[in-house]
Amino acid sequence: MQHFMSASPWSGAAVCRQVQAEIAALPGLPAGGVLILDESAVEKSSARTVGASPQRNGRLGKVEMSQVGTFLAYANGPLWCWVAGQLFLPQRWFTAEYTTQRERLGVPLEHPFATKIQLGWKMIQAVKQGPLPFAGVLADALYGQSEWFRAQLDWAGLAYLVEVPADTQVYLTPPQAAARQVKRGQQRCTPAAAGPVWQGTPLRVSAVAQRADTVWQTVSVRPTERGVLADPFAVRPVWTVREGTLAAELLVMRREANGRETYALSNREPATPLEQLAAWKCQRYFVERAIQDAKAEAGWDELQAQKYRAWEHHLALTVLASWFVAQTKWDWGQQYGRDPALAAQLEVEILPALSMANVRTLLRSVMPLPQLTPEEATQQVIEHLLQRTRARRSRLKSQFHSDHPP
Repeated sequence: MQHFMSASPWSGAAVCRQVQAEIAALPGLPAGGVLILDESAVEKSSARTVGASPQRNGRLGKVEMSQVGTFLAYANGPLWCWVAGQLFLPQRWFTAEYTTQRERLGVPLEHPFATKIQLGWKMIQAVKQGPLPFAGVLADALYGQSEWFRAQLDWAGLAYLVEVPADTQVYLTPPQAAARQVKRGQQRCTPAAAGPVWQGTPLRVSAVAQRADTVWQTVSVRPTERGVLADPFAVRPVWTVREGTLAAELLVMRREANGRETYALSNREPATPLEQLAAWKCQRYFVERAIQDAKAEAGWDELQAQKYRAWEHHLALTVLASWFVAQTKWDWGQQYGRDPALAAQLEVEILPALSMANVRTLLRSVMPLPQLTPEEATQQVIEHLLQRTRARRSRLKSQFHSDHPP
């Protein structure tokens, strides 16, 4: 097992490409799937593991010795799973001090330093060249605030909707370009410094959301186990400066039930229906769910090996597990229609789909040395689905009463 994970030369990237090809060949898969980019950290006890360094760990909410991966998920309706990943190596790992460490852990000699944003773009390019079709790219604010990242997507002809921080500046009318005055001896070292000066009044996206002429509309996005996801959304055409060039984008805003406002920029057409933009705005949930499932059920955060190749192999096996579960859930949903009479009896609009935990329970009954019989496993899954349905019914009733006070 140690040799298989840390030294065997099989290609983890080839496994990910095979998974992408199998998703593309899935019978009945509708158009409109999206790629979702996100990163996740796993706590490590020492710096002897490849990529381990004091880094921001979102789960812990602080800087800790961690190993960070950048992941790409595919989501399409009820199907979602990981399809690619890259290990982030902090810049210190490319200093002379770490030369021996890199050799010991098998970091390829040709491996250059790359930011998480660059790693994400590399993965998107690789998927774009493969058989898996996708309608667009979603990402959180780490990637969305990068002018370079948004420009790369736009130049490649890829639609995107990416989160941005509240202090991101936009223009409500196109600013005018004026020649930049350069003093004698001053160097233009960046595209922005070499470009024009934009004359206009930029506004923070949080200020745009508060304007009286920003129209908000409540959109019912999708049913969930906690009720119906329905929040106010607003969209405005704006102009931004991307890598020194003026760009027309859409500002998509959302007010969540807890009062929090979030913002995203998109290069989709201004005529795009608000319902489609709202659905994309809320779809990043599925990469977070994929990461949670990978850690809680597939053992992603239990890797003990130190070498670079072991990380790649562990990623490939986790992608395989993620795809196996997604395919099982898809096949189950296609084969066993949800009973509308049961939904009516339980007073809910939809019945829950299988979870990764449910699939794991069923798998235990057919593996060697089973701990459960198939009948016992089936009964456990039925009880779990019923409990989730009853919980959803209770939340729907609470939601109804809060929306319609006496």
